[in-house]
Amino acid sequence: MATRMNALDWLSLALVIIGGLNWGLVGAFEFDLVAAIFGEMSLLSRIIYILVGLAALYMLYFATRVGSDDKADETRTTRK
Repeated sequence: MATRMNALDWLSLALVIIGGLNWGLVGAFEFDLVAAIFGEMSLLSRIIYILVGLAALYMLYFATRVGSDDKADETRTTRK
């Protein structure tokens, strides 16, 4: 049985993707898109950085949740 993604899952995934793309831009071009849009270390950009970090932590939990669901599915199919 596949795990359905709720709103928090989708929001966290989007934030992690945004954060990953931003780090890619920083690494490749030394360009911080979040800082360019919201100001370097402004309150808003710091909030975004914190949300991206929290989303990454949540994605660790999400990955273990999905992984445990996959193992449960595997167990069910091998017992039949």
